[in-house]
Amino acid sequence: MNSLLPTTINHLRPLDQDAMTAARLRQQQLTKPHGALGRLETLSIQLAGITGAARPHLKNPAVVVMAADHGIARQGVSAYPAEVTPQMVYNFLAGGAAINVLARHVGARVVVVDVGVAVDLPATPGLLQRKIALGTNDMTVEPAMSRAQAQTAIATGIAVVTELIEDGVDVIATGEMGIGNTTAASAIVAALTGAPVAEVTGRGTGIDDTGLAHKIALIEQALARQRPDPTDALDVLAKVGGFEIGGLVGVMLGAAARQVPVVVDGFISGAAALLACRLAPALQPYLIAAHRSVERGHQAIFAQLDLEPLLDLGMRLGEGTGAVLGISLAQAACKILNEMATFAEAGVASNQ
Repeated sequence: MNSLLPTTINHLRPLDQDAMTAARLRQQQLTKPHGALGRLETLSIQLAGITGAARPHLKNPAVVVMAADHGIARQGVSAYPAEVTPQMVYNFLAGGAAINVLARHVGARVVVVDVGVAVDLPATPGLLQRKIALGTNDMTVEPAMSRAQAQTAIATGIAVVTELIEDGVDVIATGEMGIGNTTAASAIVAALTGAPVAEVTGRGTGIDDTGLAHKIALIEQALARQRPDPTDALDVLAKVGGFEIGGLVGVMLGAAARQVPVVVDGFISGAAALLACRLAPALQPYLIAAHRSVERGHQAIFAQLDLEPLLDLGMRLGEGTGAVLGISLAQAACKILNEMATFAEAGVASNQ
């Protein structure tokens, strides 16, 4: 299964320049001043390049919610106990979470994957059981996972997204669930960017000042003990990451290898994107940053990846909530390109 990663990376290709040129020319002919629809115009051109279609359609979206637990959660880095992870998985499956509501709003399928929840979940309709282990290790004591487990997490994400694309999914949103995962994401971002931990660590589920100081100290302790190699993304994932973060790395790479756009959610998904782009820089043009989280480390990710988010709504929930809203804008961009009349079609005088 681990051979899946290099094979997938080798399938990444530059965006289709012919499709982008055709989309750009059509945008210039639509009944509006050139550039008047701003990001919707550039987004439609990017989507043409990703899909290879001059007039792309996004009709079958899905959000992949990777779920896993973190050993460091036992040290009180979250306002919620680790037991919330499986409870929220059941909530996703029952359709009662925020991601379910927003996914229904945009017509997206919610795919829940257990890659490392710390209890054995019974077989439940809608749940993909791909458990690697019962949560990660406590990174302040030992590496979060082995290198082999990190590779398996990525390969799992590739396999899951490949199955979805073969079933007709044409745009992917990234989501996650795991108490303690903003701690892992902050550690990843600090390790890969060299930024001070305090500058990339936020309040997560809403911890107070004392809790935040404790969280920062634990991340600093983990980085000092594990010494992740910033030039080796797999080493960073293994030493301070999470199974759901690794799974999302695979989802992003697997989708891009099949020319399917990836709408990236908030801070945790952003940490996965940072890892994925270190493994495969050619991935970056396939990513659409959905929103700017209030997590303070998110901006460091945008700076590293040269991405500009579509939305800034003060959100910090995760689950893929911001990403499915981003899908709505991606669909709107495609519809503008496809359904607006040109000046010639509408009989409207053009200044061109």
